[in-house]
Order: sequence, then structure tokens, then C-alpha cells
Amino acid sequence: MSDKNTRLVYSTDPAQNKKCAKCKELVTECTCEKPQDVKALDAKMQPTKSYNFVAYLRIEKAGRGGKTVTAINDLPKNETFLKDLTSELKKKCGSGGTYSMEGKAASIEIQGDKMEMVRALLNKKGIKTKGT
Repeated sequence: MSDKNTRLVYSTDPAQNKKCAKCKELVTECTCEKPQDVKALDAKMQPTKSYNFVAYLRIEKAGRGGKTVTAINDLPKNETFLKDLTSELKKKCGSGGTYSMEGKAASIEIQGDKMEMVRALLNKKGIKTKGT
């Protein structure tokens, strides 16, 4: 199976029959993006660590029926990191929100104008921020 032009049709080896959870293809033929490594990422996300990216904050209102959203852009594409950070931000801000991994970089949206609260929480966690 060293040739890239070959495709596994059948095998009794369970290791070769594993399928990707996202695209349902064999793991050897999976085309899903691999998650980016986040420096100092651990299960508890300790605030004493520093991260190697800058989060860009902005307030969005266009195309949302007049509702205001605080957007956090240019985050690493690591689903567990995004999920944990989003849930923590939602709890601390007392509002809803979601995360998205579409495009080049991931983003988080928190409902309402929570710019200063989000900036304070991210800086407390060691994540550098930019934006007004």
C-alpha cells in the first residue's frame, strides 16, 4: 500500500478499517483538516500560560436584524479549545454564543455588546487581543 494511487477495497485487519468520525472515510484516506496545536493548551487552560496567537475582537451588527454580536476572530482551529473557551465566555458573560471553524481561522460569536468583558477574560487567560 505504499502507492498513493491505490485504494483499500477490503481488509480483515481492524486497524485498516477505522473510519474518520467527520467524513466517514477510512483514516488512511481522510481529507479532513487536522486540528492546529495551541501552545500551552491543557485540559484546565491555566491562566499563567501564554498562547502563540492574537485574537481580534469586533462588534458586528450588519445582517443580524439589528442584534449586536461580539466576534472573536483568528483563533486556532482546535475544536476542544474552541468548545471550552466558548462555553467559558458564555458563562462569564451571561449570554449565548457559538463557535465556527469555517475558513482559514476559527471564530467565536458572543451575543450582545460584551467587548470589554471578553477582552478582560481573554487577557486574564493569557490570550493577546486586538481590536476596538
